[in-house]
Amino acid sequence: MSKSKRRDIPVFATPLIETHCHLDYLDAAELQHTLVRARQVGVERIVTIAVSAANLDNVLALTRAAPDIWGTQGIHPHEAEGFDSAVEARIRAHAGDPRIVAIGEIGLDYYYDHADRAVQRKVFAAQLALAVELDLPIVVHTREADEDTRAILAEYAPQLQRKGVIHSFTSGLPLAEFCLDAGFMLGFNGITTFNSADNVRAVVTATPLDQLVLETDAPYLTPVPYRGRPNAPFYLPFIAERIAEVLEIPVETLLQAAYRNSLALFFPATGE
Repeated sequence: MSKSKRRDIPVFATPLIETHCHLDYLDAAELQHTLVRARQVGVERIVTIAVSAANLDNVLALTRAAPDIWGTQGIHPHEAEGFDSAVEARIRAHAGDPRIVAIGEIGLDYYYDHADRAVQRKVFAAQLALAVELDLPIVVHTREADEDTRAILAEYAPQLQRKGVIHSFTSGLPLAEFCLDAGFMLGFNGITTFNSADNVRAVVTATPLDQLVLETDAPYLTPVPYRGRPNAPFYLPFIAERIAEVLEIPVETLLQAAYRNSLALFFPATGE
């Protein structure tokens, strides 16, 4: 898309919560720029996501960098072969921090297969057990692994009091229906703005308004009309606009629901 067709980021009355991004990929100057712009367009809180043993400490440190940053602790399926008892102990220790709001990003990825599938399943289950122990919600990544994701979640979901979110949902409707029935939320991002994403928009229409949260997955999956640039939390309003269009509801109605859902998921006790 040409620069002339790009428009200003819309600003709405209802604040936004960015439920999934990767701020540790930014240097100090980029981080400050991102935070300033996000605040200008109404992003009130940002959850930055851990993915590996190498960034557990960085994510925790980022929660000290600004009052509107929270974090998670967990090992992504790509990094599953690096999970061991020492890493689990670090996750457990960090998860006691009040700025850590979930166990994630955990799950299965059979598309890239960067880790052995049996190891992925074992590590996913171990981190689900940890979330049960710590009474924290989970942030789940699943790609081309619907059957095994469902089977493993079915085992642990009854024990997860706080449930969690299936982030960047691109799986089939059967997995969506299972997760929704089990009490999980679904996270939607810039993919919903892509011309080729009718399958994702179909899941959006099947998702109850009280089980939907917004995310960017920045710096990936930049929404239209800024595809081609690195993604950032301040593009969240474009995602909200598109989802509201798909659901045929006012954007403020969508934003109010997403805000309530995000608070309930990650900040249930005090909203802080």
